[in-house]
Amino acid sequence: MLVDLLNAHKKTFKDYTELRAQVNTSRHVSLISGNMTANAVSSEGGVSARVYKGGTYGFASGAEYSNDSIKNVLAAAAENAAFMDKHVKKSLPPLPGAQPGKFDLKTKPGNNIPQSVLIDYAKALDNIITEKYKNLTGRMVIANCLEIEKLLTVSDGIAANGSVDSHFYQPRSMVYVIMTVETDDGLPVELMERFGGFGQFDAKFSDPASLSKDLDELYEALMRKREGVYSNAGLRKCVLHPDLAGILAHEAVGHTVEADLVLGGSVAAHNLGRQVASELVTMIDFAHTALGKPCPLPVYVDDEGTAAEDAILIENGILKSFMHSKESAQHFGVKPQGNARAFKFSDEPLIRMRNTAILPGKSRLEDMIAGIDDGYYLVKTGNGQADTTGEFMFSVDLGYEIKNGKVGKAIRETTISGVAFEMLKTVDMISGDMVWDCGGFCGKKQPMTVSMGGPAIRCEVNIGGR
Repeated sequence: MLVDLLNAHKKTFKDYTELRAQVNTSRHVSLISGNMTANAVSSEGGVSARVYKGGTYGFASGAEYSNDSIKNVLAAAAENAAFMDKHVKKSLPPLPGAQPGKFDLKTKPGNNIPQSVLIDYAKALDNIITEKYKNLTGRMVIANCLEIEKLLTVSDGIAANGSVDSHFYQPRSMVYVIMTVETDDGLPVELMERFGGFGQFDAKFSDPASLSKDLDELYEALMRKREGVYSNAGLRKCVLHPDLAGILAHEAVGHTVEADLVLGGSVAAHNLGRQVASELVTMIDFAHTALGKPCPLPVYVDDEGTAAEDAILIENGILKSFMHSKESAQHFGVKPQGNARAFKFSDEPLIRMRNTAILPGKSRLEDMIAGIDDGYYLVKTGNGQADTTGEFMFSVDLGYEIKNGKVGKAIRETTISGVAFEMLKTVDMISGDMVWDCGGFCGKKQPMTVSMGGPAIRCEVNIGGR
């Protein structure tokens, strides 16, 4: 657990200053067909300072966390800020202040987990797969966990009882399973499922047998995909599983409403207050609590010392707001809500998503499918891309035909594409469930742990063919 060395230096702050200590600890184990191919533990930490002067920042970091290192980093950041202010000459007013207060840990750092815990779990899970599914041609089991701990003090925050302004701890533990078979003509077909979320590894994964039902479902889907047919290309009525709705919310919509990208000319720049989706669609970037339950990756205070609040991005189809840092909030004349985040101690905070999701509706999945004569139910996505125009293309790793209102044959891997704000206007049904996924990273300039989610949505989307 990080010891507070920061607060004693707060009296030396002259201009707006953020001082952050951070340690990221990562553990990774992977097995391919039972053979261990990776077994790694790494820890990276240090201290950084960012100083704001007249509209520009000066930033510096050091890999040693000590009082001498803190002094050096603060001096370097102040020097960099003065240099930038002298040459850029923006002459902007001070940044908006943080909400006064002290933010305590919601989750305490636990004991140091032995690497053997991950190794033993991965081997036991691999044995279950080997014994149950005889006709696989390949299998992979990956176990990893990432623990991020931060201490932060800012010049406009209030430290109480000798503590820093915020203490952040976020453990994420995941297990990934990939199964592979061959078609009759010798082509490989694979599917992946991921499990886990917020928490330390030994707490999230105590018994490999508890995943047996999930593994059965993955295997059954893989065997159906093995006999899959090609989809028919064109604009089709489709039901998107929450996994696809979540990545759509993050990639195709979320990035367009990050204020730094808005200032760079994203499609959202001229759509604030306008209809960008069906009135059924409400989309929120949640801070730490969603629909009365903890978010998969809760954020209570960001890396600028701003108390995290929910950002309502789209409400009943209308684009309501952007996500902000203190600097962009000052530019737009709004209140920051805690979206400035940094992944490593040596990274500057950027405007990032946290837990981004479309809210559930009132329809049943069965009714959404029953209303389609000729379309597709798209279940799993692998990867994809989107740009600030809102144009997107995602792979579809698992999907099914819908014929006369019923789910039919599985389809081979394909893609979907479109323009998010146009596609969302075609949404005519949203299911009442809520599914989250927090197993990936967002890659905007620096990696970042995020979660995304939502219900199933019914819409029109372009799907690829053979």
